Amino acid sequence: MSFVKIKSAGIWGVDGFEVDVEVDVSAGLPSFNIVGLPDAAIKESKERVRSAIKNCGYAFPQRRITVNLSPSDLRKQGTLYDLPIAVGLLTLGGYLPQESLEDMVILGELSLDGEVRKVSGVLPIVLSMKEKGYRRFLIPTGNALEGAVVEGASIYGADRLEEVVSFLRGESEIKPVSLDIDSYLSKRSSLDIDLGEVLGQSLVKKALEISAAGAHNLSMVGAPGSGKSMLAKRITTILPPMSFDEMVEVSKIYSVAGLIEESLITERPFRSPHHTASEVALIGGGSSPSPGEVSLAHRGVLFLDELPEFSRRALEVLRQPLEDGYVNIARAQGRVRFPARFTLITAQNPCPCGNYGNPFKECTCTRNQIRAYNTKVSQPLKDRIDMRVWVEPVEKEELLKGRKGESSREVRERVLKAYEIQRGRFRDSGTDFNGRMTNREVEEFCIKLMSDEARKLLRSAMDKFRLSGRGYFRTLKVARTIADLEGSEGIEDSHIAQALQLRVDEA
Repeated sequence: MSFVKIKSAGIWGVDGFEVDVEVDVSAGLPSFNIVGLPDAAIKESKERVRSAIKNCGYAFPQRRITVNLSPSDLRKQGTLYDLPIAVGLLTLGGYLPQESLEDMVILGELSLDGEVRKVSGVLPIVLSMKEKGYRRFLIPTGNALEGAVVEGASIYGADRLEEVVSFLRGESEIKPVSLDIDSYLSKRSSLDIDLGEVLGQSLVKKALEISAAGAHNLSMVGAPGSGKSMLAKRITTILPPMSFDEMVEVSKIYSVAGLIEESLITERPFRSPHHTASEVALIGGGSSPSPGEVSLAHRGVLFLDELPEFSRRALEVLRQPLEDGYVNIARAQGRVRFPARFTLITAQNPCPCGNYGNPFKECTCTRNQIRAYNTKVSQPLKDRIDMRVWVEPVEKEELLKGRKGESSREVRERVLKAYEIQRGRFRDSGTDFNGRMTNREVEEFCIKLMSDEARKLLRSAMDKFRLSGRGYFRTLKVARTIADLEGSEGIEDSHIAQALQLRVDEA
């Protein structure tokens, strides 16, 4: 026997695709070639595989070796083909029976001494290959819990190449890894921060509550040290929980990015990239497209601190995912779509020196400097932000009193009630939060349920504040969430008034 085919898989975007690792050993001068559009990491696997086989005590064939990764028209990337290539060579060397490889998907990286190391993208691979009818997966132990998330898949975790050989020869047993999902999900991580630790700032806290309940984008403007970053980080303590399907969605992205530690991402993500981040770092991409910060924030929060300090190009790429909930990246090999449905929270100073509007310090900026600073963020991007609040510095009396406000637990109870109302409202549609309602849903769940006083107030505000069409709809969405938090079926003038207060308070 001089030819063997090992079943493996690859990653394109956040989905897996089937790959046949074809290994051929023939007469000729000793050589080792890998074809089928491999990247640099795969080309280097020749030396890892050679050393691993020798250092585990097996003979490496001194013949002409050709490995083809099929289909050959799709680029392969990563180190996950080390193990299937080694298994193929050992099978041709007579160490493994070929029948033991039937219907077995194999992937993993090898160290020089034969250790089977963790790889990226296992969860989407197992999901995709299971849909194609495969049920048995031989993968690194470090990825076993991640793969075990997929119901109906038998996941065998291996630590070393010798262990793989012994298992495939039937000399030892590797028990399939099981994961008790309910027990795992009950271990909700306890956060060491709380909204009640923030003194004062009642209006901003209310805005955070509305943002968490309805997935509304929020901008905070205030002097340095007024607590903008501290407040933003605490939104994680009041966000509603993710459903299991949402956890799998998010975990697929983190698996591709190599950021999963165990099996599932169970908490809504909170991403806070530095203002020097490029547009590729934010939106994703590269020669082999990988998810950016907007995708890593999927189903969670993307926090941009010092918003005007981000490059104009980096900020402009946010407009499409904010509107559509996904990112399209076109490459020569094809188009990749990364999910990116997140809530945007931003923070910025009101001016270059940061003291404009500060009652305790004098602003040293000219009017032109303030205008230039605030126009760094384009109006189309500002129009996609539902609420904009001013964060005042906390007065010393409040600091000295040290009186805490509502805890995250108390606020989260209201958020959860509003979330359940929305789940019932949108159960027959693809919408999940008020902040993502379509115009038709705004008509049905907002406009039709407004009181006459609310209509009158909103009409007056449109004239006074010159609200754009997008601003009009976003005001209604915020008012809908405020009404849900109060348990009101209709939208009253008080709800419109609060929504307007949280929208037109410009720096």
